[in-house]
Amino acid sequence: MCGIVGAVAERNVAPILIQGLQRLEYRGYDSAGLAVLQADGTLQRRREVGKVVNLSSNLDAAPVQGTMGIAHTRWATHGTVQEANTHPHMSGNDLALVHNGIIENYTTLREELQSMGYVFSSETDSEVIVHLIHSCLGENGLLQAVRQAVKRLEGAYAIAVCLAADAGRIVAARSGCPLVVGKGIGENFLASDVLALKAVTDRFIFLEEGDLVELRADSIDIWSIDNESVLRADVRIEMGQDDLDKGNFRHYMQKEIFAQPQVLEATMQGRIGKESVLEQSFGIGAREIFDRTEAITIVACGTSFYAASVARYWIEDLVGIPCQVEIASEFRYRKIAVLPNTLFVTITQSGETADTLAALRIAKDAGYFATLTICNVPTSSTVRESDLAVMLQVGTEVGVASTKAFTAQLVNLLLLTLMLGRRRGLSAAKENDLVARLRGLPAAIHSVLALDEAIADLAKRFIEKHHALFLGRGSLYPVALEGALKLKEISYIHAEGYAAGELKHGPLALVDDDMPVVAVAPSDDLLEKLRSNLQEVKARGGELFVFADTDSAFDSEAGVTVLHLPKIDPVLAPIAYSVPLQLLAYHVAVQKGTDVDQPRNLAKSVTVE
Repeated sequence: MCGIVGAVAERNVAPILIQGLQRLEYRGYDSAGLAVLQADGTLQRRREVGKVVNLSSNLDAAPVQGTMGIAHTRWATHGTVQEANTHPHMSGNDLALVHNGIIENYTTLREELQSMGYVFSSETDSEVIVHLIHSCLGENGLLQAVRQAVKRLEGAYAIAVCLAADAGRIVAARSGCPLVVGKGIGENFLASDVLALKAVTDRFIFLEEGDLVELRADSIDIWSIDNESVLRADVRIEMGQDDLDKGNFRHYMQKEIFAQPQVLEATMQGRIGKESVLEQSFGIGAREIFDRTEAITIVACGTSFYAASVARYWIEDLVGIPCQVEIASEFRYRKIAVLPNTLFVTITQSGETADTLAALRIAKDAGYFATLTICNVPTSSTVRESDLAVMLQVGTEVGVASTKAFTAQLVNLLLLTLMLGRRRGLSAAKENDLVARLRGLPAAIHSVLALDEAIADLAKRFIEKHHALFLGRGSLYPVALEGALKLKEISYIHAEGYAAGELKHGPLALVDDDMPVVAVAPSDDLLEKLRSNLQEVKARGGELFVFADTDSAFDSEAGVTVLHLPKIDPVLAPIAYSVPLQLLAYHVAVQKGTDVDQPRNLAKSVTVE
């Protein structure tokens, strides 16, 4: 999940590298470093533990200058968070490397290299690569050495390498991890994500699996996995408004929570007509695929998995076809029984989630007749490799804890449901009604956001707690899971989500006056069942916090705090009820003083297993 930046130019590249790392910090912020080739022909390396700002301060105190360099922000996998494990890694004083990914055979390679006399200074798998390349230099140039070395790597990698004796050239390669080239005038760049290069170019080349690239200031040469020289098309990407500006908000997460009314309106624009979902919004070939679909498998990770879990209720209720929801990391490693005419759906904000991308590739050989992805990055690997792609259109989500992307995923999954339902007996009247209610969803979210101050006050009662329980029933059960995840991610309070009917099968043993219990309780067919479950909590001294609509007949009393949301259609309730849980997690984290946008041990894009 690390972030890579590289630059070859006629100007000092150090500021470009630092700015790129700042934009990639969502990928990891355990440590950061760079290596720049100076005018005297030496590689100057700087490394700092912690966030990119620490590296930036190092350079402010003692600047480096050079026209070629590579940089890295780390999310630790192999090796603890310390300077010795911080990239770039070097072999001798003249060869530097940055790496994103995991090398599975690093132990074998390390032993082999040690027997050749190489001395290791880190605990990382990445250092193996730089010594391996060094061992391949011999009579070879850098390009041939990298080509020879990567053939021996097992696992996933995106690497960038520079050699002091080979000024003006960076060699990079990718397999299983994203890497993009940025085209400039008299300068060229590479990075893990186009976002890193936003300030220096709007033209990009997306490297394909197995590609090797040689980057100079005035040229870009690419070779395929078969060692054939290839031309990859460059794409012009308009970045639009800078989502890295927090505006008047204290945190990116806060900004992204409050952006949801506008975000959901944008994601529906062009996809719903006056009375129905627009079929053409799903792309060329969508009609034929949807006509044939008799079952669905949805694969995702984390928050996206909870969005998929909500969709299962919608699809089986409104469409009436089987829907299987899988955690991507588990799907990869079990035998799969595929029903005929099953559509394979992936959900991933980044489009580069390693487990989800691997599952997609497996699906193509497993008997699924077509693939569809719901994603936020149109240039991502998942989008490029799927038959159909539905874009979230939420802009850059900077906060590690997903908010606006989650609700946009839900909206798009509901549109997909309605599209499939049309073919399976869902009445036009029902579709028209739900489309009309979807149009009113942004206003409903505005009303929920108006509870912000009340939720901030409620959050004060959580900051000394060590555990919390989140309850929901039906399609609100995955919302309870997502609410628990949000609290865990950014406040570091242990929290669990449960189907409320499962309380008496174990979790009720945990309930006491020191464990807050949060419930989502819209007026739906399961409300009375939920009410009985909450009485079980109350009877055992548990403190209840209930988010309910005005028709639910829930009122605050001793041991029970109720916040009323506007009345909303039960189908749309999972979307609306996610928002107060986001606000609750946010305010608890703020009051506890944790790092809201960059919580410990986490990264935004999970590009390793």
